[in-house]
Amino acid sequence: MSILASLARLYDRLAAQGTAPAFGYSQQNVGFLISLNPDGSAAGEPIDLREGEGRKRTARAMAVPQPSKRTSGVAPNFLWDKTAYVLGVTAQEGRRTAQEHEAFIDCHREWLAGSKDEGLLALLRFLDFWKPEKFAELGWPDEMKDQNVVFALESERLANVRIHDRQATRDLWARLSGEGEKAEGICLVDGNRGTVARLHPAIKGVWGAQSSGASIVSFNLEAFTSYEHEQGDNAPISDRAAFAYTTALNHLLERDSKHRIQIGDASTVFWADASNAVAADAAESMFAFLFEIDESVQGAKIGDILANIRAGLPVGDFQPALAPGVRFHILGLAPNAARLSIRFYIEDDFGVLAKRYAEHHQRLSIDPPPRDEIPTMWRMLIETAVLGKSENIQPNLAGEWMRAILTGTTYPLTLLSSVIMRLRADHDVNALRVAILKSVLIRNFRVEAPVSLDTDFKDPGYLLGRLFAVYEQIQVAALGTSVNATIKDKFYGSASAQPRKVFHILDAGSANHLSKVGKQSPGRRINLEKAVAQIMDLMEPGHDPYPASLPDKSQALFALGYYHQRNEFFRKAVDKSEAGEAA
Repeated sequence: MSILASLARLYDRLAAQGTAPAFGYSQQNVGFLISLNPDGSAAGEPIDLREGEGRKRTARAMAVPQPSKRTSGVAPNFLWDKTAYVLGVTAQEGRRTAQEHEAFIDCHREWLAGSKDEGLLALLRFLDFWKPEKFAELGWPDEMKDQNVVFALESERLANVRIHDRQATRDLWARLSGEGEKAEGICLVDGNRGTVARLHPAIKGVWGAQSSGASIVSFNLEAFTSYEHEQGDNAPISDRAAFAYTTALNHLLERDSKHRIQIGDASTVFWADASNAVAADAAESMFAFLFEIDESVQGAKIGDILANIRAGLPVGDFQPALAPGVRFHILGLAPNAARLSIRFYIEDDFGVLAKRYAEHHQRLSIDPPPRDEIPTMWRMLIETAVLGKSENIQPNLAGEWMRAILTGTTYPLTLLSSVIMRLRADHDVNALRVAILKSVLIRNFRVEAPVSLDTDFKDPGYLLGRLFAVYEQIQVAALGTSVNATIKDKFYGSASAQPRKVFHILDAGSANHLSKVGKQSPGRRINLEKAVAQIMDLMEPGHDPYPASLPDKSQALFALGYYHQRNEFFRKAVDKSEAGEAA
């Protein structure tokens, strides 16, 4: 099923649940309401609809007639709009505010001509009475400026009925939105014949995209058209289908939506396609739980879910609502000027996706584990970025990695190179970075990378990493833990990439350090010499143990070997300390 078709099906489910607006309406953020008397006069000051406290107050989402699609022209909305259009006032310079306000009045006089509805007549009388200077005369609040405004009759306000909710208004809007010469055709989304949408409603909420909204389907240059078709005729989608898929997508992208997560620069939304609403809700909740969790509260629970999946249990066994199987969709969107780029789109059975996710976490297993044993994907992406800043994450990396996880394909090699580059730059060989490298080694190179220290693992890169950790331990044993910089701080980058240039120097330096250690603790010197010898004995005989260079795969194993060996020394030191305290 195509992206648009599955979104249109989602809209049908949302509409049946009452969580999506009817055809011709959309959810918009409305800040203020002007209550009117039948004669068109304002029944008191405007009513603040915003929620929250102080400066963090946010406009309330409300179903209103679908807005006009504005590019650079002046186009008022039906019965609601921002204050520049409705009242002729704005907090900005507003070079064309007067033009916008005049267009709002003229269009409504034309649209509402001949109406006998009490609410619509009250609005016309208000527009006849209103002058922009009255805003200051009446003492209306400045924070109202540039907010979206709706109207209501004072007699219906307490019942939460606005003028655009009245039946006469709905009938009029249905007639107005259907007017105009529109071509008919077979809709590419639902296969039914209907009027073709010339322009599709805007999609809002994608991180980094234009605040006024962007499009997935649009044609604005001759190079994008064919057979002299104009705009929407190039890809005929009916008005109803265009409304359905954009409404569903805007619902998923809402600010507090539980159906979106941010993966790098990709605003990622997800939804289930199931006739059973309970099963769909269960799948969506579990996916959000898997990919964006509060580790301090839900770590044990997420661990239980992953443990069940790793044990081979079908999702339906521990989540009965998902027993029949649910088709699941994940869509990643990124900004691209006035359009949106599809970073990735994945459609599969939810149980299959959950199993692949569990396998991904299995590949990340490492001992000792990171502080957050089940880190979010965002947290891991930070480890690939310069200075650990989210804005420095490579643009396509997040989407490619997520697609690989959920489709079971190989990981992007930029993931490997990015982590190696960070290790060489800042020498922070932490658990998360090493876990990422280990997962790439297993998935892309079929290397049976060990979870914890493996003293029999003979890969040259792994052995060199272990040896580097031993040399560092020898230095610390000789000079103490207060040393300003260890060999890791000075030589890690070159040792992992060009061992031949560094390890001969480290060999010579360790001899001097071992001599000093022997004077202080002969037994410790013997243990450290044994550690070096044990590693050297595993080196392939007849070959130079220090190659001129190491490829990225071997550099990843170098980091893994270093991490395992260094933490083995740390673990022994902790055990020794605890034994002394017990005595």
